Amino acid sequence: MGTGRPGGQPAYRMKALVGVMLLWWATCATAQNYPAKIIRVINPAAPGGNSDILFRTLSPKMVEQLGQQLVMEYRPGAGATVGSELLARSAPDGYTAMFVAASHVMNPAIVKKLPYDTVKDFTMLGLIADIPSALVTHPSLPVKNVKDLIALGRAHPGAINFSSGGRGTVGHLSGSLFSAMAKAQYGFVAYKGSHQALIDVMAGHVQFQFSSITGLLPYVHAGKLNMLAQTGETRSPSAPHIPTMQEAGLPGFVVRSPFSFLAPANLPRAIVEKLNGALLTALRDSANRKTLLARGADPIGNTPEEHVRFVVSEVEKWIKVARAAGITAE
Repeated sequence: MGTGRPGGQPAYRMKALVGVMLLWWATCATAQNYPAKIIRVINPAAPGGNSDILFRTLSPKMVEQLGQQLVMEYRPGAGATVGSELLARSAPDGYTAMFVAASHVMNPAIVKKLPYDTVKDFTMLGLIADIPSALVTHPSLPVKNVKDLIALGRAHPGAINFSSGGRGTVGHLSGSLFSAMAKAQYGFVAYKGSHQALIDVMAGHVQFQFSSITGLLPYVHAGKLNMLAQTGETRSPSAPHIPTMQEAGLPGFVVRSPFSFLAPANLPRAIVEKLNGALLTALRDSANRKTLLARGADPIGNTPEEHVRFVVSEVEKWIKVARAAGITAE
């Protein structure tokens, strides 16, 4: 039988080798020319939220670094799973990415059948920032602190409701964890976006909410909401007079809200480095850092490898927290 090549190398092996080399060359050429067009950045939440704030703050420097425009596309719904599924199914060419809240790492704990794998179906491009949350109530609710809210929930099971911008969001899991740790029964009202959820708390249709400090402070200062506590391990510089949930009487209640920069799985390494580099450049900019800190956001910025380890550990942590709190996946 003929080998097709001197030296005994079968022809099909040579064709396979040539194919691999051509693919490698094409990938390298694509990465060298990247980006050659506008980059779409999916926001799996409704307009007006923290992903918007982070994008508007950081994108100018990222555009400057990349040499191409970044355009945000809103795909809200189902606790960020709609936008996340869209990203997971997009081509790994660097022209579709996403800014997503902590709901991305929390969803595996409360959504029984996700249409994607939170770790394997994405390329981690770096953590953006951590935005602490706070517990706010409508002023008409007869509570002055967290202990009062716990007592009210125990006295009237199911009569006091909390809201969030959808299932799987930080607000949802924070409220569920609060209910479990407080040993009190509260109702949950899901909305398609955090803005409408907050409006209904201010209107008195819903009694309380866990949401980011950045969006709450203006309404607290205007007297439209009462802030009882914040969920970070330490107090936020944005609200140093507000106690943490631990200080307010629930030891161990700590909920962080880190935002991630993601792309589809199998993104070429050279493109990963370009996008991560653009994010780091934007986060290290002194004006951007000042803006983010003033809004209550703590800039992070790390390597893709560190980001992967963080996502894996957070997924594991929230699954354990949900099980311990008796929160079942739906």
